Amino acid sequence: MSELPKQPFDENLIVGFETADDAGVYRLRDDLAIVQTVDFFTPIVDEPYDFGRIAALNAINDVWAMAGVPLTALAITCFPKKGVDPDILAAIMRGGLETLNAFGVTLIGGHSVDNQQIMFGYSVTGVVNPKEIARNAGAQAGDVLILTKPIGTGVISTGIKFGKVSAEIAAASVRTMLTPGKFAAEAMREFHVKGATDITGFALIGHAWEMACASNVTIEIESGRVQVLEGALELAGAGMLTSGDKSNREYVGEDVQIGEEVSKEMNHLLFDPQTAGGMLIAIPGDRANALLARLCEQYEHATVIGRVTAPGAKRIIVT
Repeated sequence: MSELPKQPFDENLIVGFETADDAGVYRLRDDLAIVQTVDFFTPIVDEPYDFGRIAALNAINDVWAMAGVPLTALAITCFPKKGVDPDILAAIMRGGLETLNAFGVTLIGGHSVDNQQIMFGYSVTGVVNPKEIARNAGAQAGDVLILTKPIGTGVISTGIKFGKVSAEIAAASVRTMLTPGKFAAEAMREFHVKGATDITGFALIGHAWEMACASNVTIEIESGRVQVLEGALELAGAGMLTSGDKSNREYVGEDVQIGEEVSKEMNHLLFDPQTAGGMLIAIPGDRANALLARLCEQYEHATVIGRVTAPGAKRIIVT
C-alpha cells in the first residue's frame, strides 16, 4: 500500500483510509455525508442461513460504528459452480437479505465469482451528519472505554470446525454475533460520542491499537473487566486459535505491554479475531455511567474495560 500513488486532496473526504477506520465518510453537504464500507469472509458457522445473517450484520456494523444509518447494500459472493449444492448459496443469501431488510437496508445488486472457496459479504452505504461522526481518531485522554459485547468468537468458530464445541456454546456465540450495533449507534448519537470503533478481524488489541494511534493517546485495558464468551478461555487453552492470533501480534508489534498477571488464555483472546464484534466506545468520564446504563438496555455484557491516557511509551497497556 505504501507504494500506491497519493490521492489528490479532497476537502469533502472526512474519513479516508489513513487511520484504518471502520468506514469511509464523504461529505455531500454541510449536514449530510455518505458512509461506505465493504466486508466479506469465509464461513465461520455450520448453518448457511446463519452465515448469511452474520455476514450481513458484520458489514452493517461498520456503518453503525461511525454512528451512521445504513441504507443500501451490494452483495459479494464467491461460490463454486460445481461440487457444492446451490441450495447452500440460496440459504446464505436468504439469511443475509432477511437481515438487511430487518434493519431497513435495501439490497440493490451485487457481484458473484466462481470460486472453490466460499466467501460472502456486502458493501454497505449509509448516511451520517458530519457533526455526529464517531471515529477511531476521536478518543481523548480522560475518556472511559466501554465494550458492548464479549470476545471469543474466533476461537469458538475454530472449535466448531474441529468439532470441539457444544451446541450451547456455539449458539451463544451466534447470538452474540447477531446482536446488532444499531442500538450502540443510536446511543452514540444521543451522547455525542466522538471516539468509537467496532471489534472485528484485528481483535480487541488490534482495533484498540488503531484507535490509540489515530487519536495519539495510550489506551489502558483491564483484562479482568473484559467479558468473555462461555467456553472461549478453555478453547484458547486447548489451542483452538485462528491464524489471526499470530498476524494480529505482528500487526501491533512491540507497541503493546501486557502484564505478567494476564493469563495465557486471556492473552490469546485479546488477539482473537472477532466477527460482528462489539463496539469499543470512548467517552468522557462524567458521561460514561449514563451511556453505559443506556447500552445495557440492549447489550447485557456491556461494561467499562479501561481508560484513555496521554500518549506514553506504549500505545496499549493491558493489566
